[in-house]
Amino acid sequence: MSENKTKKKGTKRRKFLKYAGSGLGLMIIGGWAMRNPIRRKLFQYGEKVILPYMGDTNPLIWLEITPTNNIILHSSKVEMGQGTFTGLAQLVAEELEVDIDRINVVHATTASGNVDQMSTGGSMSISGLWQPLRQLSAMMREMLRSEAAKKLNATIDKVELKSGVFTFGEKTLSFGEVVDGVSDWEIPDAPALKTKNFRYIGKPIPRVDLHDKVIGAPIFGIDAEYPEMLYGSVVRPKLIDATISDYDVSAAQSMPGVVKVVKEKDFVAVVARSQVEADNARKKIKVDYDKNNDWSLADIEAAITVGNGTRTLIQKEGKPLEDIDGDGEILELEFRSPIGAHAQMEPNGAVANYKDGKVDIKISTQVAKITRDEVAKALGIKTEDVNIISTYLGGGFGRRLHTPHAIQAALLSKAVGKPVKCFFDRIQEFQNDTFRPPSHHILKAKLAENGKLLGIEHHFASGDTLFNSALDPGVSSTVLRADIGSIRGGSIMYDGIPNHRAIYHHVTLPFATSFWRSLGLLCNTFAIESFLDEIALKSGLSPVDLRINNLTNDNPYSKRIKEVIQVCAEKAGYTDKVKEGRAMGIAASIDVGAPCAQVAEVSIINNKIKVHKVTAAFDCGIAVNPDQVRAQVEGCICMGISASMFEKMDLKDNELSPINYGAYQMALMKDTPEEIDIHLIQGADVPMAVGEPPLGPIGAAIGNAVRRLTGKRLTVLPMNLT
Repeated sequence: MSENKTKKKGTKRRKFLKYAGSGLGLMIIGGWAMRNPIRRKLFQYGEKVILPYMGDTNPLIWLEITPTNNIILHSSKVEMGQGTFTGLAQLVAEELEVDIDRINVVHATTASGNVDQMSTGGSMSISGLWQPLRQLSAMMREMLRSEAAKKLNATIDKVELKSGVFTFGEKTLSFGEVVDGVSDWEIPDAPALKTKNFRYIGKPIPRVDLHDKVIGAPIFGIDAEYPEMLYGSVVRPKLIDATISDYDVSAAQSMPGVVKVVKEKDFVAVVARSQVEADNARKKIKVDYDKNNDWSLADIEAAITVGNGTRTLIQKEGKPLEDIDGDGEILELEFRSPIGAHAQMEPNGAVANYKDGKVDIKISTQVAKITRDEVAKALGIKTEDVNIISTYLGGGFGRRLHTPHAIQAALLSKAVGKPVKCFFDRIQEFQNDTFRPPSHHILKAKLAENGKLLGIEHHFASGDTLFNSALDPGVSSTVLRADIGSIRGGSIMYDGIPNHRAIYHHVTLPFATSFWRSLGLLCNTFAIESFLDEIALKSGLSPVDLRINNLTNDNPYSKRIKEVIQVCAEKAGYTDKVKEGRAMGIAASIDVGAPCAQVAEVSIINNKIKVHKVTAAFDCGIAVNPDQVRAQVEGCICMGISASMFEKMDLKDNELSPINYGAYQMALMKDTPEEIDIHLIQGADVPMAVGEPPLGPIGAAIGNAVRRLTGKRLTVLPMNLT
């Protein structure tokens, strides 16, 4: 059905996407035209906006009806464990009026034409497609109804639809029977969508990818194969801020199984008959480096310090602290966070098959379009001659928002005339990650003698997230100045504080940093919410009351933040008191318009922090699949515990370490809470972002509980009592 010709009924059907691209365009144009005041408004807008769908609006490239009456959904969003395929299937089944077990979700290849300009990231797969995919499905439903009416010799309004079967009197037609023989389709305007009586939306539908994952079916990029495939192993840098000046490949060429040593402009690699032989030969290549500068971790921390880099005032309400009238005490605390690795289970890699000027590439990627375009440019071929075949991702977390290693696989395949599978090994993955940048924070506040909070300031420094990434349009650093990824969660959300501001310092680092799940949210929230807790202790207020008292009812976001804090505190039975060796800490944040609050119940065992229970209240708007939303919240909490209590990279003599699991400490099963109690709130009439917002509060919630247990304020991540 996907190859059928279509007749466009006009341009009206595209109206539901007329806003596409407006968010990012306004940020760039407005920021340049009116500079600082408008720029600050755009930062606030950017932290809450769900970017629109930017892709094709033809239902026939999304939905394919098979002769057996099944529906294949070709998704331009990738499945990396977040449950996107299940949520999208629910949206389609709802508007297409078909049983959900009839829907098979697959990744759309770029050759299909279903290419999403926004890629897969930002926690926006379901929220961004909430309306577009339902409308595409409704359009397909009416296209099928129209053809069914012709075959049933009935008027459209007399044809009924239930569970994928059209009925007129005693006559019935399945979807498969409707599409049989139809070559020309008339695409209608988008029909009205359901607003109530949902059959699938809001229901805990089992995951559509569950079976294959349980039985270990070969669905990930590392499973991909082609007949007569060879294996590649690329020499990758082991030092930062250094260039490879020379290679000696003589020893590698004579190693067993070697087919060819390939020297390209930007890399050297071995192609062999097996992965082991390719890796063994690659390790025999001698590499000489020229270092630009010497770097240690101390050098990085000195660079990432407030006062360095490009300064941008991202939030400005009222006066700076020094100009606030009246007497009061100035409080100040410093916080730091480390370099963080993605450490996803599946290493990066690709399988390329180059033949006759065209190439197919099977790859785990979040950016199919960018990968396609980069491969085409590198090989000097047309984009339509590059077909990116996305697979399931064995962990993404932002690590696969740039996958240029597809170029290497394609060039190796071209060089040997056969398909080539080329993957990072684990050491290479750690050494060549696009890391979460470290950060430095200085929080200041002025308290009146009666304990009233008069003003607060967040000064913070960090490296690139969006800037210099594959998603950077190229003008962001000039126009915006502040990296919109690194500043996520960096503004003061308590609008009831009369004077509040945030000042960001952007610093360029000598190694690659980029998107890491939640971007700057985890580290920024840790600093701000820990500082708020210290203010509560100083003023004698409950940390719950301090937060509630400094949120107004003047905007819907503040009201929603209030609600998650109140619900979370109530459900957790929050208390400031230490009971039986356990204490509670509370923290909250808002990200992409989705507020979340968490209470952590903590004890100290053998001088180590133990998190026993986490209570979370999360305003996710409409929960398309409540079970999946809860699973995402649980995942965020566990990943946040890992980052807040264990994870960090070191740097010595220009070499990043650790280079493997174990040495790179992460939370284990024994470190996860015995109980995670999640309460979902629908504070908006659309689905909100889910995959990252719940990462924000957990570090601060743990730190705030530890403060009550020990009297010590932990200000450095990962938190360590020793």
